[in-house]
Amino acid sequence: MKKQSEETPREAINVVAAVVKEGDKYLCMQRTRSRRKYISEHWEFPGGKVEEGESDHEALVREIKEEMDWDIYVGRRIGTVEHAYRDFDIRLTAYWCRGGEGEFKLLQHLDAKWLTREEMESLKWTEADRKMLELI
Repeated sequence: MKKQSEETPREAINVVAAVVKEGDKYLCMQRTRSRRKYISEHWEFPGGKVEEGESDHEALVREIKEEMDWDIYVGRRIGTVEHAYRDFDIRLTAYWCRGGEGEFKLLQHLDAKWLTREEMESLKWTEADRKMLELI
């Protein structure tokens, strides 16, 4: 048995999310299937990991382009939540965003829905994104 000091440190991930609102509806994205069953096929706000040396703004623009082939405009910061999953820790910072011209594509998600704040409650969200819902 390993001593506490010899254990591998938990992975800590810094993630940004775009909260895109049109009228009274918000963009919700369904994650693909993954080996992490506790987040597989759950709903989230679009976004992704911040790479070393990258600002939140740069990461958000890059991630949305990679995952959805969509240009977004990043607005003000909504807030940050932290959550400890079984095998990693996440620090999720969300920003109000506006979609650019044209439609987005589902390149790395199973589904997308535009829902009111009340309708969003019925989805099976990742735990970190569920915490973010409380800030909206």
